[in-house]
Amino acid sequence: MAEHAHVLIIGTGFSGLGAAHRLRERGITDVLLLERADDVGGTWRDNSYPGAACDVPSLLYSFSFAQNSEWSRSFSSQPEILAYLQRFARDNEIYPRCRFGHEMLESRWDPERMRWHVRTSRGEFTGDVLILGAGPLSQPSIPDLPGLESFEGTAFHSARWDHEHDLTGKNVAVVGTGSSAVQFVPKIQPKAAKLHVFQRTAHWTMPRWDRKVSKVERLLFRRLPALQRLARYAVYWGRESFALGFTVQPKILGIARRLSLRNLRRKVADPVLREKLTPNYAFGCKRVVVTSDFYPALTKPNVELVTDGIAEVRPHSIVTADGTERPVDTLIFGTGFHATDFPIGHRVFNGDGASLTGTWQDEPGAYRGTTIAGFPNLFMLIGPNTGLGHTSMVFIIESQLNYVLDALDHLREHRVTAVEPLREPQIRFNKRIQRRMRRTVWSRGGCSSWYLDDQGRNIALWPGFSFSLRMATRKFDPDAYRTLVRSRAVRDELASVR
Repeated sequence: MAEHAHVLIIGTGFSGLGAAHRLRERGITDVLLLERADDVGGTWRDNSYPGAACDVPSLLYSFSFAQNSEWSRSFSSQPEILAYLQRFARDNEIYPRCRFGHEMLESRWDPERMRWHVRTSRGEFTGDVLILGAGPLSQPSIPDLPGLESFEGTAFHSARWDHEHDLTGKNVAVVGTGSSAVQFVPKIQPKAAKLHVFQRTAHWTMPRWDRKVSKVERLLFRRLPALQRLARYAVYWGRESFALGFTVQPKILGIARRLSLRNLRRKVADPVLREKLTPNYAFGCKRVVVTSDFYPALTKPNVELVTDGIAEVRPHSIVTADGTERPVDTLIFGTGFHATDFPIGHRVFNGDGASLTGTWQDEPGAYRGTTIAGFPNLFMLIGPNTGLGHTSMVFIIESQLNYVLDALDHLREHRVTAVEPLREPQIRFNKRIQRRMRRTVWSRGGCSSWYLDDQGRNIALWPGFSFSLRMATRKFDPDAYRTLVRSRAVRDELASVR
């Protein structure tokens, strides 16, 4: 028999844990969190590669309702962020509500009983409300390279790092030069005999102005939480100013572009290597990479930056388009995630049997980035067009949670079973998003990025300031929804089962 909870949450990263805590604050304790792994942490549990760290300042990378006064650096590392999430889950008694080792295989809306039926790798569950908190960075993306299946060495994605594999003295190939690769390449460079870094597109970078947080600062933040909140506000508004260049007037980014090029000239003396590392598109069009040690690592004698495309992977080597064959015994993919095709959508079905992914083929998007027409009582955290290129996603998660909680209050106060956004308001909302997207650097910058889907639409990012998304999700708007109410017969049936 399926275990039932009023609210089922998929995932235990920032989204899932934040949802569980805020629900408990509202008096909603009949909650279960379904997690495929054996602990909480989400992205920060899975990405344990050497050098893993956040590229958003630490002051912004905690819940506003559970600030962390103990960050050791201004940009926090993966172990510290994971420890923060684990401590948050313990302190707020979330662990007992978690079901670990339960990978969500299918979620299906039952239109007769008006509840979600969730099948996991270890059992079945039902819930009145389903919150998807798995996030867009949960499914690694590995390119379909010719001959990859023939490779006889060790191969893995950065998000599934093989810590048992010793890289000392190995010929290592790294595919990708994005946000993850720039962090782990400098860490593995001293170990490898030879390190080939395969770059498809050069990235704009900015120095990582990282520093230790002094004991005095940590003490002040611990004793005076208001001081930390003030510092957090200052950092938030400083980061928010970046959105001016990304979404309003890209010409403003010219200053950042010049700083980036000056940093490249300072760090890389070789003009040939420097030319390979110089982007040919507008600053900010692709995600700006934050690093201070990637360029120096590329100048080391055992490192080669390869810009020719990979033609073939052989059992013990990689062959590039120019015919050069390089011996390789370890292959590491720093190639990002399935961020715009939302893999979890293939597993979520509405009452008509249509998958979430299927309904997005022609018109991808969600209403206020959170709810989807045709899917009652489904709330998606970090859904379409809620991503950011300049500040913390924790802010967006908290904004969406305000909307979710207000929606659940509406259910309770009006004694309705479910809400589902009407298709017309959803279409209007997403058309406004795409109109605003046209003026952003992501649409006008002359690049191809993971922000875009296979039809060239940017369904990943919010085309404005983060506070404008908070305003859009500050309050549930019932006029944009249809409501559903269970029949008395179904209510009696479900009551008798309990």
